[in-house]
Parts: sequence; C-alpha cells; structure tokens
Amino acid sequence: HVQLVESGGGSVQAGGSLRLSCKISGFSGSMCMGWFRHIPGKEREGVAAINSDDVTTNYADSVKGRFTISKDNTKNVLNLQMRNLKPEDTAMYYCAADFRLGGRVLVPGDYQSWGQGTQVTVS
Repeated sequence: HVQLVESGGGSVQAGGSLRLSCKISGFSGSMCMGWFRHIPGKEREGVAAINSDDVTTNYADSVKGRFTISKDNTKNVLNLQMRNLKPEDTAMYYCAADFRLGGRVLVPGDYQSWGQGTQVTVS
C-alpha cells in the first residue's frame, strides 16, 4: 500500500518562502511524482513534476523560476521549495505519484496515488 503524506504548509506574506514535503511509504520502485494545487471552484492544477530519473523536471508557467521540485531518495521524501510566493499561489497543495511512467506530467488524471493535501495561504 502506497501512502503519501504532505507537510510544510502554512501562512506566509507575499514574497516569502515555504518548503513543502511529501513522505512516501509502501513503494520503492520507479515512479513519476508531482505537486498539484486546488482552489475551491477551480480545476486541480499541475504545479511541478519530476521524472522517474529524479532529475528531469517540468513546471507550470505560473511558477517557473520560483518553485523547485526535488526528491530525496535517502529519506523517501518529495519536496517543493516555493520562493517569492504570491497571493494567487494560495491553494491546497497535493503530492501525487504516477506508476505507469508514460502519463502527462502535469495532468492530475494521469496520477494514481494522492496525499491528503497541505494548505498554503499567501497574503
């Protein structure tokens, strides 16, 4: 059973930074992982993804240059370093895993396992 648990969310002023983490358990094979966010009344949005090689990354245009996704295999943790946060970044953030290794990297429907989310509020 694969379990993903997010942490690190909170409230921050515009221009500040936060680091989100996602603890991974129950799986040690190859997978693509991503961060997504959801604002009430809007569709879930892909934010950042990292390939199964743990090197290749993709970002939504809205966060390029500000967010960095990385994976720490020694700790089984997926991270999202968020810099220069803006009010429009306010959302519930989720980590997710794609075990098929052929899906679209920033498309929520192509991921199979999800965490329960961590709230980020920028004011």
